[in-house]
Amino acid sequence: METRDIPTLNRRIAERVRSRRLEREMTLDGLAAETGVSRAMISKIERGEANPTAPVLAKLANGLGLNFSAMFESDVATAPLSRRGEQAVWRDPETGYVRRNVSPRGFGAPMELVEVELPPGARVLFEQGYPTPLARFVWLLEGSLVVSVQDERHALTVGDCLHMRLDAPLAFHNPGASPARYALVTESAPRKARGGE
Repeated sequence: METRDIPTLNRRIAERVRSRRLEREMTLDGLAAETGVSRAMISKIERGEANPTAPVLAKLANGLGLNFSAMFESDVATAPLSRRGEQAVWRDPETGYVRRNVSPRGFGAPMELVEVELPPGARVLFEQGYPTPLARFVWLLEGSLVVSVQDERHALTVGDCLHMRLDAPLAFHNPGASPARYALVTESAPRKARGGE
């Protein structure tokens, strides 16, 4: 999967973190305390001087009240058709994990669609769950994948689809010799309770 140039994405991430932090009237120290990411690292990210890893970005997204995909996107609505060449693509500098935001932005859709490619042997750990109980489907398109949700371990083969909650620690591991490619379908916001749900 091709990725956009790192400086451009770092600027976009920098703008998103800084603007959202200021919107929420948080200091660097306050965001550091909320997320467990050091003040120095947040400052570097906001200046576009750091290429943060997926777990660091997930912690910042949580602390800023954003979903993970929003870290790479602008607030400007796109057209209802999301062209592949215009989709935000980001590579984790630590694992080589590549994430593509597939869904058109800014239309208030209840779900978002992301394509991920995880290199052979790679493991990505998200230590914090989202505070709201968002639902997610993981649909394996190529390769093999092990998904751990807290203490539950799920080994997926091509075509398998796993439903999971995002309010617990998550780990994605590719035990195979070829890349694992999978789709993530996630609620944009938690559903309101209906009837006895």
